[in-house]
Amino acid sequence: MSDSNPTPPPLPEQPADEAAARRSAPAGSPATARAYDPAADPDDTGVPRAVGDASDIGRGFLSALFDISFRTFITRRLASAFYVVGLIAIGIGFLVWFVRGIWVGIDLISFNPGAGVSLLVATLILVPIATFLAIVILRFIIEAVVALIAIAENTQQTADNTER
Repeated sequence: MSDSNPTPPPLPEQPADEAAARRSAPAGSPATARAYDPAADPDDTGVPRAVGDASDIGRGFLSALFDISFRTFITRRLASAFYVVGLIAIGIGFLVWFVRGIWVGIDLISFNPGAGVSLLVATLILVPIATFLAIVILRFIIEAVVALIAIAENTQQTADNTER
């Protein structure tokens, strides 16, 4: 605090653009300092690999489905299928409500023009908004369930690796 002229931090060995060029140079060029080795990467965050955990190897879907102790979760495996089925159901609902709203609105114009136009405008505005919200809610629910399953799996791994 008493020093009014602090020393500046040291400059890097090379400018950032040279380091980036050296990093993205082809493998055979002399500019490459070293190739990336995932085994030497110290940032192992503990995120499960795409191949699955060691306990999942050799376990089929049907054996996990009939696991009455619920030690194996199938929700993460089926999340994308649930999402696709939900999107299809929401899409069918959108088509039904949209076509029905337009159809009834056009029919209603001959009896009550104000109500028919109001129904057409409401259908054109509210049905797409409700469909969008349904998709968002579906995604939130599936992500929440998958996150809970991931927490349960990680907690079980922590418990298995903790010495008593």
